Amino acid sequence: MSAFWLFVDKFESHVCRVLLAVFVTLLFVQIVARQLFGFSITWIEELSVILFVWFAYFGASYAARIAAHNRVTFQLNAMSREKARIVEAIGDAFWIAFNIVFIIESIDFIGRLKPFVKAQTLGWEMRYIYLALPIAFTLMTIRILQVNYMKLVMGIDPADPDRASVEAAMEFAADEQRAYDRRHP
Repeated sequence: MSAFWLFVDKFESHVCRVLLAVFVTLLFVQIVARQLFGFSITWIEELSVILFVWFAYFGASYAARIAAHNRVTFQLNAMSREKARIVEAIGDAFWIAFNIVFIIESIDFIGRLKPFVKAQTLGWEMRYIYLALPIAFTLMTIRILQVNYMKLVMGIDPADPDRASVEAAMEFAADEQRAYDRRHP
């Protein structure tokens, strides 16, 4: 896979990293300004909240890409993998339907905002801030379709991130124990 497609595949992850770095840096600057210099930079808090909201929505899209959204899975574990994939796809179809309704309604909402509705300290039109909603839900819908294509057509199940990290930690601990046993027979 080319570098371009690898970047696109992890687009939300890259956006989240940048947003997180910027809003944490802004909050740090705000804390330093308050504690050391005794004044507050008013627009930093508002911008940090906006960046955090965008971070949360892009994070939700990224979670859809890596199939990390919370699901009730005990009933799926009792089924064959093929049946479980179909049941998950049906649940995802409802999720996609919700996303489509949400995208349409958020675009309608943004369209009804008047130009004078602005962020209090930044002075930005709120319609640009609310663009996070249709953008993130569109990306999330694309990612849900991508994951279902991988599962239903290609037969690839994305690894459960929680299970994968626990397995990696257990493997690391076992490696450390073996190394310790070799050094201390």
